[in-house]
Amino acid sequence: MKFDFVIIGAGSAGCAVASRLSEDGKYSVAVIEAGPKDTNPWIHVPVGYFKTMGNPKSDWRYVAQADPGINGRAIPWPRGRVLGGSSSINGLLYVRGQHQDFDHWRQLGNAGWSWEDVLPYFKRAETWHGNATDSSETRGLDGPLSVSPTALTRTVVDHWIDAAVDAGYKENPDYNGEDQEGVGYFQLTLKNGRRCSSAQAYLKPARNRKNLSIITDTQVERLVMTEGRVTGIIASSKGKKVEIEVGREVILSAGAIGSPQILMLSGIGAGNELAPLGIDVVKDLPGVGKNLQDHLQARPIFKTDLSTINIEVNSLFKQAMIGLQYAATRTGPMTMAASLGTGFLKTNPDLETPDIQFHIQPFSANNAVEGTHPFSAFTASVLQMRPESTGHLELTSANPYDHPAIHPNYLATTTDQETIVKGIQIARKISTHSPLKAHITEEYAPGREVAMDDEVGTLEWARNTAVTIYHPTGTCKMGSDSMSVVDERLRVHGVQGLRVADASIMPTITSGNTNAPSIMIGEKVSDMILEDARL
Repeated sequence: MKFDFVIIGAGSAGCAVASRLSEDGKYSVAVIEAGPKDTNPWIHVPVGYFKTMGNPKSDWRYVAQADPGINGRAIPWPRGRVLGGSSSINGLLYVRGQHQDFDHWRQLGNAGWSWEDVLPYFKRAETWHGNATDSSETRGLDGPLSVSPTALTRTVVDHWIDAAVDAGYKENPDYNGEDQEGVGYFQLTLKNGRRCSSAQAYLKPARNRKNLSIITDTQVERLVMTEGRVTGIIASSKGKKVEIEVGREVILSAGAIGSPQILMLSGIGAGNELAPLGIDVVKDLPGVGKNLQDHLQARPIFKTDLSTINIEVNSLFKQAMIGLQYAATRTGPMTMAASLGTGFLKTNPDLETPDIQFHIQPFSANNAVEGTHPFSAFTASVLQMRPESTGHLELTSANPYDHPAIHPNYLATTTDQETIVKGIQIARKISTHSPLKAHITEEYAPGREVAMDDEVGTLEWARNTAVTIYHPTGTCKMGSDSMSVVDERLRVHGVQGLRVADASIMPTITSGNTNAPSIMIGEKVSDMILEDARL
């Protein structure tokens, strides 16, 4: 097999790239996904992430290494392994990030990545189904990705938003518009009560194009290099080796874990780390797998006398009725995203922009793959949006089927420690404001054993309980310094015919959930590729 362009990874960015490169029919395009087709019905039910995370048929099921910053715990790191990638198993939350995130990328020397540069691609990607002031200026109206306001509301979330306003924070109906700061309901990648993954948005409409091949259940093992240029790939499908020739370019969109792993397996990475594993070093790029950034969430939980999902699904009869409602009308609790309410707030009023984000969930559980608690409660998850701490990935062997070792390095700096503590304190403070306080029967976590002003105890609680909110980025960072991996056109330094396009290229993590920026990256790189092809 031979194609002009091969995209490795049919995730948030890869699906966008495959669709855009194949649109005019001029080039032959293949997108290769290690996982299966997105036929599991739970993928398309918004609440189905409870069934797809931790499922080997849709999740890589990575586990990070024991991390000193979270008291030596080794926590799961779910990543999508199916058409749509993580956009098929995520919480459906659509957050672009702050304008300043992208202006900072430009200030680091990455021409073409300021907010002014990337906004047209955010707009091109989406069809916005809500109302917003001057929506034509900031929101897309005819893109493939359906983005909707939350239709499902909950009294407990309404009360949390009102309590936050009572505590002095402003309400914001469109955090993806001109200003991110404030509290409100999340916007979702949702259409007609079903998940709008990147695969549904980009690949499904394109699947019958004669010049597009969608290859699933095929894991790429390494890239084939000829005189400094990528000329093909070696993969495995159902136990058989597959060789694919590439006429123009390979676009690596395997995610913040998969993309650096494939580069390193192909001899592109830190030579002093690859050689001891028996891997021939093709290009010594020490930044591959470094600069790992993620959002760590602390999860204060409050028992309440209001109705929450915990008690609405606590019997088979209730579950059956909810299922029937969804089957008949595509409405009800099964259309619920991972979180309903959100807040982008400042831990210090002197800050230029918000530095923490809330995910308000009308349920409580130990994690995304376990059942809810047996009592009525809500979760006020809070994270630091721009952590200073960076980690790294490393190969454990030259075997492509061995997971790399993930070292998140959480809470390694004083700023990160202070910010998570302040975020937890703000969560607890909001719970003492009206109208929410009258409906809280008990603070379940951190609980009365940790006083509000006990910073040491609060940090220790966070170290013992905080988990990832699934936003790994930065491991193939864009830039021109000695630790960068790709240039501003996402071409791998020193290697011809190879780009990386996914969350791994972010030099710094964006302020919020990372699916929307990843799709934007796919949209933007496709234009760059086509421009270069014409030249």
